[in-house]
Amino acid sequence: MFELIFIPAVICAFALLSTLLFNRYLAKHDAGSEKMKELQKHIREGAWTFMFEEARVFAVVTGIIAVILWLLFYWEVASAFLLGAFLSMSAGFIGMHSATFANARVTNAAQHSEKKAFNIAIAGGAIMGLAVAGLALGGLTLLFLIFREAFNPATLAIESKAVPLVSSILGRDINFIKAALIVSAYSMGASLVALFDRVGGGIFTKAADMAADLVGKAEVHLPEDDPRNPASIADNVGDNVGDVGGLGADLLESFVGSIISVIVIYLYVYVGRSNASISALLEQLGAPLGLSIQQYWWLLIVPLLIISFGIIATLIALFYMVVSKRAKNLQATLMNGTRLSAILTMVFAFIIIYLSPMNFSVFWCILIGAFAGIAIGYIAEYYTSSAYRPVKKLAEETSAGAAIGITGGMALGMLSTFIPGLVVAIAIVATYWLAGLFGIAYGALGMLSFVGMTVSVDTYGPIADNAGGIAQGAGLPEKVRKITDRLDAIGNTTAAVGKGFAIGSAAFSALALIVAYMWSAAGSAGEVTIPTIEMLSANPKIGATVIAALFLGAMIPYVFSALLIQAVSDTAKKMVEEIKRQFRKFPDILKGKRKPDYNKCIAITSITIILPLLVGFALGKYALAGFLIGALLSCMQLAIYCANTGGALDNAKKYIEDGHYGGKGSEAHVASVIGDTVGDPLKDTVGPSLDILVKLMSVIAILFASLFPAYPIFF
Repeated sequence: MFELIFIPAVICAFALLSTLLFNRYLAKHDAGSEKMKELQKHIREGAWTFMFEEARVFAVVTGIIAVILWLLFYWEVASAFLLGAFLSMSAGFIGMHSATFANARVTNAAQHSEKKAFNIAIAGGAIMGLAVAGLALGGLTLLFLIFREAFNPATLAIESKAVPLVSSILGRDINFIKAALIVSAYSMGASLVALFDRVGGGIFTKAADMAADLVGKAEVHLPEDDPRNPASIADNVGDNVGDVGGLGADLLESFVGSIISVIVIYLYVYVGRSNASISALLEQLGAPLGLSIQQYWWLLIVPLLIISFGIIATLIALFYMVVSKRAKNLQATLMNGTRLSAILTMVFAFIIIYLSPMNFSVFWCILIGAFAGIAIGYIAEYYTSSAYRPVKKLAEETSAGAAIGITGGMALGMLSTFIPGLVVAIAIVATYWLAGLFGIAYGALGMLSFVGMTVSVDTYGPIADNAGGIAQGAGLPEKVRKITDRLDAIGNTTAAVGKGFAIGSAAFSALALIVAYMWSAAGSAGEVTIPTIEMLSANPKIGATVIAALFLGAMIPYVFSALLIQAVSDTAKKMVEEIKRQFRKFPDILKGKRKPDYNKCIAITSITIILPLLVGFALGKYALAGFLIGALLSCMQLAIYCANTGGALDNAKKYIEDGHYGGKGSEAHVASVIGDTVGDPLKDTVGPSLDILVKLMSVIAILFASLFPAYPIFF
């Protein structure tokens, strides 16, 4: 049944071919006047310069890590890591191309038809969405095809390897399943690039956004994206860098993580299938004891099949949105397209599970995961959209002053963690009850099974935002800007739903990865049993260190967030000073660009690599599990808080700009701009990076688990 792998391979190829067709569709439309083309050129060149410089710097880091993986393990592991990194970076470049190619075309189309402008924007987003899904899944299928022998059930086992120097220090060989290392290294490559893109892109985009708002809007009262503002181009470049390049790498990493968590757990379960607790787990899955080779391949490839048909569902939904005649309610068109892709994916998943050796408990887990993601997304929308009471109340509070608005936004963000926490808790209990550890992993898969649509819709937002900036910069009539603003507003709502999916799936897939980590140091098949973490153990070698590590893990997201916010603040300060200097010295020629500090990005990213290794070596593998759980719990709540606080402050500003509480230029508007600048790094730098942080640390723990001692070194 290994031949099943050719189904996702063909669908991936079809997805990537579809990106070329959507690109041809974009190329048929004119980019408008010379001024519009000039603005597009500046944005495009700035974005490409950033991405190439970032790739150049990160290539060195990637090469060093690949060499270490080769020396510790095998060349196959290093190759999988490089493939994951390359495809993740490629997704960012493809998205950058589509977004900066589509933006002026959306602006030009908005002069004639709102629906036409919408179609071009969604086509640009579709290129990114299909590229992310096609590249991520294509890379995994390529690993299966190239390293088929590593996944061969006849030879699948926990191997031992003597590593020079390392084995002598540990006093033993290191143990692992080679296939699990290969897919984990692939995920690590994607995760590392995603975090670097989010950190670098987030620092750049929010520093530019804050500088443009604080000086251009709050002090000089220039309109949004006014060409006289030196940071206006940098701001538009930043939208692409952070919200397209960073987003693509981010969701590709989440996508890969959700798939490999199922695969890694299954590999260890297969090796230890004769153990009593593992047999019980397989019974929950509907897989009989003593799996045949055909059943083995079925269960291993089912996650890839579900994701593959999620791509087909995305293509159908994208076609629906483009041909839909509902020009008067484009918000409904976009949301209906998202719902259609989700429904079709669930239908395809039902058919796949029906044909597989598994029972329907897995399907219910997928369904619960999808519904949990949707629920968290709509909760985020409720707390961040100006259509609902929380943001309207926040706008009213902001009209009394910036400090009151900011504290109100913080309270709103904190309160918004309550229901998502309940939803995730209920979903975890339900999926675990239905299918054990597999249930949690398949819940994460359900959330991201139609990631192509999620990314398409999220990328649509920055394209529409850029289109508005080009309309303003080119001096187009007010009616054009109103159309681009409406398109942008639609994107803001759907982006909130996308953030919910990302946060929810991070909780699920990270938990599944932590479980897989607990098996990754098993020395033999007999040691593969349902893992336990003794937090209140009488054994001083375990209990106290696990609790201590929980506290350390819960602390790390706050330190990580502080470093990110400080980096944004430092860069924004320099950019503000540059804008003010230009206003004073060159009032007629106002242009401002600034690259982020890549050394700072590397330093922040390296923390994620080093910390799990330090905890694992110093406190042992059980304590590291506690560390990861503490980080997961802290990350989820902090990510929701940051995303919803920033989103609410942003939309409160837009609600005031629509004419409420004095409208643009009023004291309430200035206060809301200040509030928005506080929320910017929270929602677009910290929040998205936290999702990646916990999954990357979990994957690193899996890769290096066999190097960690069982107990703290001081015992």
